[in-house]
Amino acid sequence: MAGAALVALLAWQAVVTLGDLPRFILPGPQRVFATLWASRALIAEHALVTAIEVLVGLGLGAALGFATALLLVASPLARALLRPMLVFSQAIPVFALAPILTLWFGYGLWSKVAMALLIIYFPVTSAFFDTLMRVPSGWLELARVMNATPGRILWRVRVPSAMPGFASGLRLAAVYAPIGAIIGEWVGASNGLGYLMLLANGRAKIDLMFAALIVLAVLTLVLHAAVDAVCRRMWES
Repeated sequence: MAGAALVALLAWQAVVTLGDLPRFILPGPQRVFATLWASRALIAEHALVTAIEVLVGLGLGAALGFATALLLVASPLARALLRPMLVFSQAIPVFALAPILTLWFGYGLWSKVAMALLIIYFPVTSAFFDTLMRVPSGWLELARVMNATPGRILWRVRVPSAMPGFASGLRLAAVYAPIGAIIGEWVGASNGLGYLMLLANGRAKIDLMFAALIVLAVLTLVLHAAVDAVCRRMWES
């Protein structure tokens, strides 16, 4: 990771130097990191707002995806009704929903949470549902021979076997959730990293915009690493 970051920084500096690009087009990494340090309090304030939006959206989206996947497995009627709706929901660009959610939930926290939830709901549901349906048939037959009820088969056989799929969905969600929050902030917000990026761009403070972008990338990487660590710990236990 450190090596890749160093290569990226060197390539960035090379593009700026060799292309002789002006600062309002692409500032160099040294200037961006100087701005990041000088504006650390401002950026941290907005980063905290985005982090809260992402964490709440991730938690709600994961819980809703988990419950939906269980419902789809347990009920053939739910599979017949909900699966086409889930697939159809992916045909609608999530960007197009942001203004509607802002209209419904306002410019505060919940419109951004709703965006993050929508963007991660399908990956979590799909990954968990697929693994729930791919449990080895021998395990299911053995449970039925032992007179296990459908509920016990679901919770004692299917769910433990499908947890790696749920973990995969969570890892994807950790990457996608910040995207949803930032889209919501671009449409309408008074704080957050997305709002700060738009504000900096409108005032031609490109170095501040890049600084906020770097913080967003670091936030996403940290969130993904944390979710991965939790999933590994749950799986190993």
